Amino acid sequence: MLTEPAAALPKNFLRPCLLLLLREERAHGYDLLERVQALGFDGSDPGGLYRVLRALEKEKLVRSVWEPSQNGPERRTYEITRAGMEELHRSAKAIAAGREPVASFLSRYQEFVALPRRASSQTERSRTSVS
Repeated sequence: MLTEPAAALPKNFLRPCLLLLLREERAHGYDLLERVQALGFDGSDPGGLYRVLRALEKEKLVRSVWEPSQNGPERRTYEITRAGMEELHRSAKAIAAGREPVASFLSRYQEFVALPRRASSQTERSRTSVS
């Protein structure tokens, strides 16, 4: 039985996604795990998300603090740093620069084979992992 390939996300795409989400607002890991799904990840690898958050913190791109929770134990809350904002900007520029060659490739390929315009977001989420 043939299956469709997983969505091809750029290598290390989770890093700029987390920086973007933290640029929008500070958050704890579980919140990020839910919000990253809108960017093509399915949330099935929370360990991968936390490993990336720790790496970002080690690189001083994000910082975390423990905050009291209304429902249970304290939560580690993450926020982006100035260096993280600069890295986010560099990443966004690199992703934008990669858009044109990919569009060119797809345009040329579609001369031979029709590709679907866009898979449903539910299908994409079920095929893409958080690492």
